[in-house]
Amino acid sequence: MLAKSVKGIPDPAKYDGLSFEPKWDGFRCLVFKDGDEVELASRNTKPLTRYFPEVVTAMREQLPDRVVLDGEIFVALRDEHGVDRLEFETLQERIHPAKSRIDMLAEKTPAGFVAFDLLALGDTAYVERPFAERRAALEQALGGLDGPCFLTATTTDPARAEEWFNQFEGAGLDGVVAKPLGAPYVENARTMLKIKHERTADVVVAGYREHKTSTAERPLLGSLLLGLYDDVDGTRQLQHIGVSASFTEARRAELIEQLQPLVVPIEDHPWGRWAEFLTANPDRVPGTQSRWSQGKDLSFTPLRPDLVIEVAYDHMEGRRFRHTAQFRRWRTDRDPESCGYDQLEEPVSYDLTDVLGARAAGMS
Repeated sequence: MLAKSVKGIPDPAKYDGLSFEPKWDGFRCLVFKDGDEVELASRNTKPLTRYFPEVVTAMREQLPDRVVLDGEIFVALRDEHGVDRLEFETLQERIHPAKSRIDMLAEKTPAGFVAFDLLALGDTAYVERPFAERRAALEQALGGLDGPCFLTATTTDPARAEEWFNQFEGAGLDGVVAKPLGAPYVENARTMLKIKHERTADVVVAGYREHKTSTAERPLLGSLLLGLYDDVDGTRQLQHIGVSASFTEARRAELIEQLQPLVVPIEDHPWGRWAEFLTANPDRVPGTQSRWSQGKDLSFTPLRPDLVIEVAYDHMEGRRFRHTAQFRRWRTDRDPESCGYDQLEEPVSYDLTDVLGARAAGMS
């Protein structure tokens, strides 16, 4: 079951009642458990079981004997403030071909699972039942879990959901999800509502990639590579912060023509110092491969960093935008070197253990 984006906490009365819950930032995961047999699958049914042996072990011990659940796998680490916070980059490291590395990471940075929907329990299927019934059965089946498997907190109070939206981001969460109380579980239907943070930033256009349908006769822009300046070792350096890619086909053709006067050799570009990298690296240098992008053409055309655009983004993942940024407007009034990380809003730190313990704390 999927979600569609809405702005602001919706009015439950318009949907005949809503249940609100935190929007987790991890791997969406379907759990199939039958006795000691446990299988984990991603949203598009790719197998996840081998990557999370410690989660499988916990599920054998903590979950009902026969159950099918929808939820999220996550990794939390303690930050410099002494609080636990979701770390998506660390979670991504688990998708690795080597069992020895997976086992090492399972011990060093163990993952957890948070359940938020029930599809089947014992011999009973719940997918056609309204969410209110599914949630009640889920609470009865999973009540009392204290990790590494958890039951997500919920509330029907929109004011409380607004508090969660503002507070929980500090623990690395992605926003709030709202589920109509009377809706069944419908595969691939956008029945749920998601409310995510949206912020803007002025960023430097540092390059572009061509669209997958681009041809020599009709070149099309695929995405703009974005940068922000930061002080590194006493010098002002342009750092790669993400991409913007939402353009119509006509606009893609216009943009690639418009940008041609700014094309420069990589040796004359601020990112020329990265030209030596040919494989994946921890700083996600533009144009290099990772285990998530094998086979994709990640080459890019470097541009003289003269242009500034305003983009909308939801939140950061380390030093980069977590998702593709949305183009808003050109900022011809901005000096590129004035566009730095100091303009980015940082959420107030919030402990993930308080999010996981929200029900116990009476926040449901």
